[in-house]
Amino acid sequence: MDPAKVQAVIDWPVPKSRVELQRFLGFANFYRRFIRNFGQVAAPLTALTSVKTCFKWSVSAQGAFDLLKNRFTSAPILVTPDVSRQFVVEVDASEVGVGAILSQRSLSDDKVHPCAYFSHRLSPSERNYDVGNRELLAIRLALGEWRQWLEGATVPFVVWTDHRNLEYIRSAKRLNARQARWALFFARFEFVISYRPGSKNTKPDALSRLFSSSVASTDPEGILPEGRVVGLTVWGIERQVKQALTQTPSPRACPRNLLFVPVPTRLAVLQWAHSAKLAGHPGVRGTLASIRQRFWWPSREHDTRRFVAACSVCAQTKSGNSPPAGRLRPLPIPSRPWSHIALDFVTGLPSSAGKTVILTVVDRFSKAAHFIPLAKLPSAKETAQIIIENVFRIHGLPSDVVSDRGPQFTSQFWREFCRLIGASVSLSSGFHPQSNGQAERANQTIGRILRSLSFRNPASWSEQLPWAEYAHNSLPSSATGLSHFQSSLGYQPPLFSSQFAESSVPSAQAFVQRCERTWKRVRSALCRYRAQTVRAANKRRTKSPRYCRGQRVWLSTQNLPLKTASRKLTPRFIGPFRISQIINPVAVRLLLPRYLRRVHPVFHVSCVKPVLRAPARLPPPPPPSLSRAHPSTGSVGFWTCVLGAVVIST
Repeated sequence: MDPAKVQAVIDWPVPKSRVELQRFLGFANFYRRFIRNFGQVAAPLTALTSVKTCFKWSVSAQGAFDLLKNRFTSAPILVTPDVSRQFVVEVDASEVGVGAILSQRSLSDDKVHPCAYFSHRLSPSERNYDVGNRELLAIRLALGEWRQWLEGATVPFVVWTDHRNLEYIRSAKRLNARQARWALFFARFEFVISYRPGSKNTKPDALSRLFSSSVASTDPEGILPEGRVVGLTVWGIERQVKQALTQTPSPRACPRNLLFVPVPTRLAVLQWAHSAKLAGHPGVRGTLASIRQRFWWPSREHDTRRFVAACSVCAQTKSGNSPPAGRLRPLPIPSRPWSHIALDFVTGLPSSAGKTVILTVVDRFSKAAHFIPLAKLPSAKETAQIIIENVFRIHGLPSDVVSDRGPQFTSQFWREFCRLIGASVSLSSGFHPQSNGQAERANQTIGRILRSLSFRNPASWSEQLPWAEYAHNSLPSSATGLSHFQSSLGYQPPLFSSQFAESSVPSAQAFVQRCERTWKRVRSALCRYRAQTVRAANKRRTKSPRYCRGQRVWLSTQNLPLKTASRKLTPRFIGPFRISQIINPVAVRLLLPRYLRRVHPVFHVSCVKPVLRAPARLPPPPPPSLSRAHPSTGSVGFWTCVLGAVVIST
């Protein structure tokens, strides 16, 4: 037998507690039938498991322990692997390691004998895996360790695990990136994963817990090592300021109970009050509260505000409470109906006569809308055909089309289609649906009407949609005071026969003049309404900073598709990124890295904020360290540095 294959048992550490000894004997009991006089050999170890006696390792216990390890790794327990017969792989994972046993049924006694043992200590990153991924990692490592036998086996082998969900891992349709990589490796083997309760899976469980004591010994049990107490607390920053005062005298304006901070040490004081772990990056008020307890200098408040504003950690992890930046910038008002239209989709509807989607088409001048039921979300080519049949043939070709950044509207086909008909394409900026507010508002209206008409039978919404469209277009608009029919057609379709009064001048010229008067009235009302809307909206917004090309900004993560373990602990902003183009006063284009290549680089100014710089004499605080935050148990110097405390040995 290759010694490397049984190294996991040969290196089994001496048990230091009754629990560790019971774990070893539980592993040994599975092989007692292969060891002559097993009860007599293990008697010194079995005696130590009694709670009536004190656990004390003896020479006889050490001899029995070494003898059993020798018996486990020699004949008649171990057998030579035979690729023509079926293998059994038993795996288990704990919080600190994984263990596995390769077994095969012997022809001589028809009993399952081990062929090799395997144990692996988990790295810090592997210990962060969830239970399912740790158990799957155990299978991955075991198959990699014994691939020279398992990959060439003529009979499919069996993998025993105490994690039931892994039985379906090979047929799962959704895998994360790590599982997908492992699935490619598993494709080289022919095996079946079988569930085995943990009570019957104690052999690999014992191997997986070999490292529990060693891992636990490296983790600190407390802030200060045993045998030491804090006799006197003296902040290191205070000591540093006093040392600087030996070269710079304190001015008379400094209060008696406070220490004057010379210029070279002000950065250190600000970092202590703001960036230290005991501070936790508070705001300006909290940082000043810590400084005012002991320190003073003339520009204390001003320097603190500049330092906190320039802190990169606060910029990324804190969300501002101020109103969103960027004054309201409405789209230009058209001069006639159906020259500027807005498109959007309503999805998530129940199936009604085979329809599940509504295409909303809104005239930005008259606010009139068409609601077109569809079976599914169309492609760019299908969308163009629908618009031709339901809009262009009735109202003519538009000069501008506003939409969101759906795949139908960002495709090359749609851009080329709009270019051929002479219409410009206006797409909303990234994560800013207010750019297409006309269609979004129409979606809310049609949703409200359909809920009222079909709440008893939601599957009938497609039958109610024509009535809902008529109701939407016949009601007066709050912006113009006229109905959408009047703003678009120049007249209100009558509902009663008594309203069909013949005009005294039934000429086309009079009709056109009446329409032009109506349109002028509508445009004038829209201009007044837009001014009112801008004033009302800007009361809840702030003026955006003046950005320039090449400036660095932070980008909000509120709508970014980031893959993180916890959304609550994800930074509120990432970056910084440079501005490559100023689209308009409220939209900028950023130079994004490759991992954000699927995100449209144009953002509203409310999604970004500038990177502020600290004054020249106060450079910005250093970024947080990515190294391990907690030292070993004996690192007294580390905590002396962080706390600035005097540690006295007892």
